[in-house]
Amino acid sequence: MSSTSRSSSRGAPPRSWLLAAAALLPLVAAGWWLSVGRMDGMDAGPGTSLGTFGWFAATWVVMMAAMMVPAITPAVASSFPAASRQNLHRTLAAAGFVVGYVVVWALAGAAAYAVLRAGRSLVGGTFAWHRAGQWLSVALVAGAAAYQLSPTKGRWLARCRAEFIGSAAGLLDGARSGLTAGGRCLASSGALMVVLFALGAMSLVWMAVVAVLIALERLAPLTWPARIAAAGVLLTIALGVALAPGSVPGLTVPGSPAAQQAMMQMGGMTP
Repeated sequence: MSSTSRSSSRGAPPRSWLLAAAALLPLVAAGWWLSVGRMDGMDAGPGTSLGTFGWFAATWVVMMAAMMVPAITPAVASSFPAASRQNLHRTLAAAGFVVGYVVVWALAGAAAYAVLRAGRSLVGGTFAWHRAGQWLSVALVAGAAAYQLSPTKGRWLARCRAEFIGSAAGLLDGARSGLTAGGRCLASSGALMVVLFALGAMSLVWMAVVAVLIALERLAPLTWPARIAAAGVLLTIALGVALAPGSVPGLTVPGSPAAQQAMMQMGGMTP
């Protein structure tokens, strides 16, 4: 996306930002409320069972509504100009954009589910926490920290921050724009989502941490400070998991009483 589009999105009038926030807030609030209801007490730490595909898919969609939708406020604001005779069309375009954007992340979750299930079938308990699992988690979080500082991350983040509904004139146009934007943002933030799986896919704590890091780098005026801050947070977590996992706030260590209780709750949903 061009710098002109980016400035158009970021420079939307305050009224447009208020309209966008008002439109997105109920969706985000519902996403968090449903996520808490579905995931509370189910965090068994790294390697948490994901349950049946149907249960996971529904949970993942509401998670994405909670985590990812706030970051597209600038794009939605671009669909609400200060004065327009096409407000209905623009509203439909914004709705289509949000749907298309969430669909991309929903498909990414389905792919992650398939990879994890296939991996567990192929390697069995090789990556159980007390074997190689702890170090796999460390490697994934550290890798995400390194990616935060890479030129590739910078390029995709710039494109992601340039999300712009622009001249989209209806639901389908908006959905196409949302799919494109979702693909760019998946390339930018996919490594941060891997962190969620590495630390506990059913963890409300890590869900919130990852959501904050994503929103920060998308919405902050300057990208470099946000990227460095996120890399620092991730590196600190990786060191904590490597040296003293039991002391990492919010981390459920597999095999602990809390993890065993969560596994019992998830057991009824695992095929």
